[in-house]
Amino acid sequence: MNKNKWEEIRLSMYNLGINMKTVIKWRTKDVKNGYISNWDGEWYYHFKNGGYETIEWLEISTPNSTIKEAILNELKKIHILGKIQEGSIMIYGYPNDSSIFYL
Repeated sequence: MNKNKWEEIRLSMYNLGINMKTVIKWRTKDVKNGYISNWDGEWYYHFKNGGYETIEWLEISTPNSTIKEAILNELKKIHILGKIQEGSIMIYGYPNDSSIFYL
C-alpha cells in the first residue's frame, strides 16, 4: 500500500477518535523483521514514526459494535484491503491472504 493510503488511514482514525471522544488503538507488524508493536492509541505522531514502507499489516482494535461500525465506515471511504475479525480489523500493506477483501 502506498504512503498516501496510510496517511488517509492515520488521519481518518485520528479524527474519528476525536469525534467519538474515544481512543482507537492500533498495532503494526514490520515486514522486514517480524516485530509486532505494542498497542498504541496515538495516531497523530506515533503511527507515522519511521514511515510506512515496512508495515506488513495494521490491526485496529474494535472493542464494541459502535466503534467497529464507525471504523468500517471510514475505511470503506478509503477503499483498502482488509479483513474483519472478532475484536479487530486488519489492514494489509503486503496482502498475502485469500480471505482479504476491499472494505
